[in-house]
Amino acid sequence: MSLNQIYCQKLAEKLTILNDRGVGMLTRLYNIKKACGDPKAKPSYLIDKNLESAVKFIVRKFPAVETPIRFFLSLFVFKDHVCELLNTIDVCQVFFDITVNFDLTKNYLDLIITYTTLMILLSRIEERKAIIGLYNYAHEMTHGASDREYPRLGQMIVDYENPLKKMMEEFVPHSKALSDALISLQMVYPRRNLSADQWRNAQLLSLISAPSTMLNPAQSDTMPCEYLSLDTMEKWIIFGFILCHGVLNSDATALTLWKLALQSSSCLALFRDEVFHIHKAAEDLFVNIRGYNKRINDIRECKEAAVSHAGSMHRERRKFLRSALKELATVLSDQPGLLGPKALFVFMALSFARDEIIWLLRHADNMPKKSADDFIDKHIAELIFYMEELRAHVRKYGPVMQRYYVQYLSGFDAVVLNELVQNLSVCPEDESIIMSSFVNTMTSLSNLDNVNCYFFMCQQAYTSVSKASLGLADHRELGKMMNTIIFHTKMVDSLVEMLVETSDLSIFCFYSRAFEKMFQQCLELPSQSRYSIAFPLLCTHFMSCTHELCPEERHHIGDRSLSLCNMFLDEMAKQARNLITDICTEQCTLSDQLLPKHCAKTISQAVNKKSKKQTGKKGEPEREKPGVESMRKNRLVVTNLDKLHTALSELLREREERERERERLEAGGEATMHGLNLPQTSNRKGQGESILVPGIFFFFSPLAVDSVLKRMTIIGVILSFRSLAQEALRDVSTAFGIITFYLSLSQVAMNVYELSSAAGLPCEIDPALVVALSSQKSGMLPEEEYKIACLLMVFVAVSLPTLASNVMSQYSPAIEGHCNNIHCLAKAINQIAAALFTIHKGSIEDRLKEFLALASSSLLKIGQETDKTTTRNRESVYLLLDMIVQESPFLTMDLLESCFPYVLLRNAYHAVYKQSVTSSA
Repeated sequence: MSLNQIYCQKLAEKLTILNDRGVGMLTRLYNIKKACGDPKAKPSYLIDKNLESAVKFIVRKFPAVETPIRFFLSLFVFKDHVCELLNTIDVCQVFFDITVNFDLTKNYLDLIITYTTLMILLSRIEERKAIIGLYNYAHEMTHGASDREYPRLGQMIVDYENPLKKMMEEFVPHSKALSDALISLQMVYPRRNLSADQWRNAQLLSLISAPSTMLNPAQSDTMPCEYLSLDTMEKWIIFGFILCHGVLNSDATALTLWKLALQSSSCLALFRDEVFHIHKAAEDLFVNIRGYNKRINDIRECKEAAVSHAGSMHRERRKFLRSALKELATVLSDQPGLLGPKALFVFMALSFARDEIIWLLRHADNMPKKSADDFIDKHIAELIFYMEELRAHVRKYGPVMQRYYVQYLSGFDAVVLNELVQNLSVCPEDESIIMSSFVNTMTSLSNLDNVNCYFFMCQQAYTSVSKASLGLADHRELGKMMNTIIFHTKMVDSLVEMLVETSDLSIFCFYSRAFEKMFQQCLELPSQSRYSIAFPLLCTHFMSCTHELCPEERHHIGDRSLSLCNMFLDEMAKQARNLITDICTEQCTLSDQLLPKHCAKTISQAVNKKSKKQTGKKGEPEREKPGVESMRKNRLVVTNLDKLHTALSELLREREERERERERLEAGGEATMHGLNLPQTSNRKGQGESILVPGIFFFFSPLAVDSVLKRMTIIGVILSFRSLAQEALRDVSTAFGIITFYLSLSQVAMNVYELSSAAGLPCEIDPALVVALSSQKSGMLPEEEYKIACLLMVFVAVSLPTLASNVMSQYSPAIEGHCNNIHCLAKAINQIAAALFTIHKGSIEDRLKEFLALASSSLLKIGQETDKTTTRNRESVYLLLDMIVQESPFLTMDLLESCFPYVLLRNAYHAVYKQSVTSSA
């Protein structure tokens, strides 16, 4: 294959596209597996009793009669594309070295692992043959023939019953390229897989260990390798050397990497919560290969080492990372400008912590435990919290980092790259033009535009093939510099993607039981409760695990994220509410000790001591006096109240969702206080719901109702007499023409109520009553007086039904009034309401509407009474509502109709007139 033909293969582009599509295929395959394994989500045709015999027949005869469903056909096409690309890479003799062409090597190894994982997951779907077989019958009935790709796909399903065994045969031609890529990890993986003591001695991730170099940019020859996931490297090594196992017998470096990876873990994450038990699987594969007894012994030894030491090693790593991330987050919060030169440290810290958290989550239920304490980490919340704090710093100060690296690319990287290109002994014209273009672009860089690391990735692929004129294998410094530039460009335009790559913990979405258990442990431990906010923040990671090839799961995962977040916040608010309640109880207990009833014993002891009488049992402990809890001999003496205050301060110490927490806490506190104040009501929460309890009538039964109504009636009578005098004045005034002219002037100036009232004109607001009530104001606050005015109207409204039991409340049509003058209440209510709410600057119309609604509701309840004494003059009292509306300039009959049925008023008028005729006869 010529060089031009190799360039046309676009290896970098194909690797990127196939890796992305592979993740999407894994997502769909995972959902199919979970659906088939869940009885509730299992396809109906697999549990239909009528199809049971057909399903068994199809599985027994497979693949003689089946046609695959579309997804399995897509999987088959994906397999063909992967195999074709791997063959092309072998033909091009691509050079792989993780330290030189990082992105190309990483994408190559990722593709192999994705392909392997797909085949393993496919083999774990027990119903795959039944699904495909049933679809085949449906396809044949619809189209009359099987799919043309069926024979090859059916053979693939059969061949991959034991996927790793089949792939070991497939990868014999690819062993050279794969082993070269894996052996290049010899300088990276052992350096990442160190113990906590070695990290501590090297002062890893510390910004303050060397203050003089704090402002110097973090540099490394293998920048991207520094934050490369340890979990990812272990999957590369384990699966990679299983597929090209012959290298283990011929290369000591490969065997060292293999054994080191086997000693670090007992299982690997295939996809989400699907795990792969490496020791058993490797032993089962090698046991049938001649001459592999030594490798089998190596696997067994490594398994024992992993069971014995891996748990404690990872526990110590987590302990170190807690302190290291705390120090890093503290320094960066004080000096966020250090995020520029020390960005590498931040992403290393996030990657290290993420690997340890995922390792613990994966092994907690999938590893034989000799020491259970190594797999129960009650301080895991602290580590997650500091991860979230570092992520928050990167998001908040992202523009600072971007500006820093824009200047770094133009002021340093461009100069170094130019020198390297100038010093190349051989540099073909095409490569020289490309490199010069890179240098010119970076030199002229002044903003965030035109920065894209993809061009460098493609150039890595072009210079990694065997026939390239400028090969990276012979110019390693150039390759390492390109890796560094790619990292720096990511700091400019891919910060969000970098956070997902190094610190994504969306895997917790699929370990919900362990997730909730960790949260409960966090709340139960007072020293860790301050970090509980990390768990709701983790729920924001869940959406990053979705893929565009499986859009239907976005809704489900989004709902899961929201429900977990709400549950965590509710539990935290509940915990804070309980602590506040306990503190209040303790304070009440201390206050209760000061009550006079408790001093009797003290007085008795004093009297007996004065009279020298010996009373009480000998050796009886002396009762502690109030306030003794405040006397401390040393700071180690802690009371229960101190513990409660400490627990509350720890719980509320770190809060980003303060507003939401405050609302939840207020809601819980309101419900608690509501229950304390209204013990005889129902146990429904005080959130605006109706409380329908008979006992509540007694609790709020109004007092002195007759006195208030009598006073209101007297005021109404006075106002009515005054109204009669004004009517007489108007009659006299209209008899004289000139006075009529002055009356017209008064009507123009109606807003001057004193003038209008003196002229005998009716006023909406009685000025004399306003003056009289204003003089009666007390020294209370205006807000309190306004509340009292509102409550007066409420009191009158709920008191009106009591008038029905009064014998004198009968309405007389002859005089168009009630015998006890309660018809004057209409004028009193309207005039007093207008005067009061004029003084307190309230809305007269709104208050009268509320009064009408309350009065209507109260009077309607009379109809439910069975006692004839109580409802003696019910119809006569009903007429009060009509009088109030007719007397008021603010109320209308339409408003009354919405509150009180007009048919009742009509019947009431008919009843009182009929009663009047009967009594007169």
